[in-house]
Amino acid sequence: MKRNHLSMAIAVVFCMAAGSAAAQDATAQANQSTTNKETAAQRSNASSTSNTTTSNDTKRVQQLNTVTVQADSLSLGGGLMSVQTAAKSVSTITRDAIEKASPGANFTQMIATIPGVNAATDDVTGLANGHYSIRGFDSSDIGMTVNGAPITDTGSYSVYATEYGDSENMGDITVLQGIPDVDMPDSGASGGHIGWATIDPTHQAGVDFTQTLGNNDYRRTFIRLNTGDLGPVRSWLSYSNNTADKWRGEGDMTVTKVDGKSIWTINDDNSISASLQYNRENNINYRSLTKAQLAQNGYNYDYLPTWMPGSSTAAINNNTYFYRLRTNPFSSYLFSLDGEFKLADSLRLSVVPYFWYGNGGGGAGSTVTESTSPLNRFGYANQDVNGDGVVTNNSRGVVYSYSAATTYRPGVIAKFNQDFGLDNSLEYGVWYERSRKSQENVLGAVDSQGNPGDVWANSNFIYYPSGLPQKTYDEYTTTEIKKGFVTDNWTPNDQWTFTAGLSYLWENRSGFVWEYPGSTAGSATKLQNYSDLDKGWNKFLPAAGIKFQLDERNQFFIGTGKTFRAPTNTVALLNTLDNQEQANAPETAWNTDLGYRFYGDVLSASLDVYHSNYNNKQESAYDQATGYTYYTSVHRMHMDGFSGEASYKLAQYWTAYASYTYTKADIVGSIDGGSGDGIYPTDGKTMPDTAKHIGNLSIGYDDGSHLWATLSARVTSSLYGDYMNTERVGGFTTFNLSAGYKFDSWSWLKNPYIKLNVSNLTDRKALSYVSSAQFLATPAGSLYTSSPTYGLLQPRAYMVTFGTSLF
Repeated sequence: MKRNHLSMAIAVVFCMAAGSAAAQDATAQANQSTTNKETAAQRSNASSTSNTTTSNDTKRVQQLNTVTVQADSLSLGGGLMSVQTAAKSVSTITRDAIEKASPGANFTQMIATIPGVNAATDDVTGLANGHYSIRGFDSSDIGMTVNGAPITDTGSYSVYATEYGDSENMGDITVLQGIPDVDMPDSGASGGHIGWATIDPTHQAGVDFTQTLGNNDYRRTFIRLNTGDLGPVRSWLSYSNNTADKWRGEGDMTVTKVDGKSIWTINDDNSISASLQYNRENNINYRSLTKAQLAQNGYNYDYLPTWMPGSSTAAINNNTYFYRLRTNPFSSYLFSLDGEFKLADSLRLSVVPYFWYGNGGGGAGSTVTESTSPLNRFGYANQDVNGDGVVTNNSRGVVYSYSAATTYRPGVIAKFNQDFGLDNSLEYGVWYERSRKSQENVLGAVDSQGNPGDVWANSNFIYYPSGLPQKTYDEYTTTEIKKGFVTDNWTPNDQWTFTAGLSYLWENRSGFVWEYPGSTAGSATKLQNYSDLDKGWNKFLPAAGIKFQLDERNQFFIGTGKTFRAPTNTVALLNTLDNQEQANAPETAWNTDLGYRFYGDVLSASLDVYHSNYNNKQESAYDQATGYTYYTSVHRMHMDGFSGEASYKLAQYWTAYASYTYTKADIVGSIDGGSGDGIYPTDGKTMPDTAKHIGNLSIGYDDGSHLWATLSARVTSSLYGDYMNTERVGGFTTFNLSAGYKFDSWSWLKNPYIKLNVSNLTDRKALSYVSSAQFLATPAGSLYTSSPTYGLLQPRAYMVTFGTSLF
């Protein structure tokens, strides 16, 4: 390639980064599998595979892996397990397993079988996000990337799984259970990291189409256009429309997604890929329940189905939980590039610029009192809020309370890989990001049927006499992140690999918070209050690992690393507002993995023990003197455990897979819940929402040409709902079935197939995860008590999918 052409390609990627900072059909699957096998022995890049732990392999390791890849199919456990070589715990779900899963499933459902992961969802359609933790670290402690670009929320570090991708477009999904790579764009990963990559475009043009139908009026249409090779560029663009009724309660879910990917192959050594993930959803949320609510109202209890007119206490209590107010509208898109360039025989450059935008939130019901007073008092309005046609002093009504957020997130990751001979490789680079996020909770009017005047809360407000909309809060933050990293790999011979890495992460949050802006009368705890913020946190984060490759089949490893999570924007702002800045210590953890892997012709297994010292987990507390919520910390926790996974080839077409995780997550010391809650003696207690035992077992049949089927079982042990371990929900077992048949091509119908997915075969009922953990669930002395809430396991559900490729 001519040097000026390479320079131009690099410039294109860097210019996009600078601009952002300022502001499968069966054929496709076969091609993807071939691509994976061809590139498995090469250094990985983030847009083509989620497993980038090989990105800094030495030349010696690349040559050894070439032999391994050619000798192994890499499809273990029906795609639920993959060959790994990193000196730490890693698991990857491949395309083989993804194509057999429910077509609308999001990534939280896909990773449920991975050791260390505890995943659950309110709805198996994938339209209600998901809930997950890894080794006791909850989802806000875990980093997440798509095609190398970060997608954790810049303020809260949450990830809303429904926003991202259709399963037909997922290439593979990788979980690093405890130690993220030092080059990963994680500012909130005190635990591990999850990444997934979309499939590469095919070289052949065509159209892929699937249609899915299921109970609860589930309907899903997916279509993807493959351009094939257009000179050096190949692309695909997909669209899906997903709708379903909630399985309990009233309301439905509607999600539209548009994804795309293009690859410009400049030559064998240089390429640029571009990726798009767009999502627009308008859902009604599921209600999390306490154990008492479940016992009193039954398993199908949810938000209330009818709206009661009037201002009586009964009407207020009912309408506050009316289902049409429990909205979840959201729109987002992620655009990223991945430039891979060979600058010299021993030097490569990778550049991933990205831009993420999101707007939306969640609705609820809130009470407002009618008043003709000229005073600007929060919760009082000179408006008809109960629909009786007049404004009557002290008459109440329920209004729409909408919590909204808008985020603009540009950034870029750039790194070099440099070889020093056969046995030494160095990876070094930077990550820069500057995001802007605004958040507010605003009150809006509802009509006589209880419908919000504006679901997105852009109009139809409840106003103060001054003309300002009434808001509980109004926040704005700018978050700037700078990270530098370096990793060195040394392989003195064919058996030993030594890895050492170091990153420096600097994060600054600046902005302001208004509590009750515009409120100048009434209760002192509901008067407008303002505070601003400009604070930074920084840490050096070392990581190291050693792997001993005994022979082609046996390897031993140990890895350790320090992780870091700066306080969320809400933590930083509220603690500043309540003069609790001393509580703004970042979360940190030391995570260590010790393990063994065996890869054979019939049996393959990976086993590891792990230990984590986890500090300063942030939890909300209450200041009785000011009436404000602020954030305290769980000062120290110890996580210890064992996990493993194994694949066994039972016969020519039969495969078994099993995984198991044991987690002991203990709190060290007491928790200060604030002057209003008290000090909780939690020393030695188990972290809530942490299952001690999780097991998965599946048996699959696949003749390789037509028929396949998989029967799987999952066992989850009991969960505590509070930090004091006074309330617990029992464990449960579920069974799932997937089966399909691939027909021969006929005329312009290529590779048609039918697929059946049945979840929860035995129709088990269970509380599947802790939605809101509390300090104390059962009264004890003067300590504040509150009931935990839980998500419910969906009863038996089925989906039937018809798919084909055209032309």
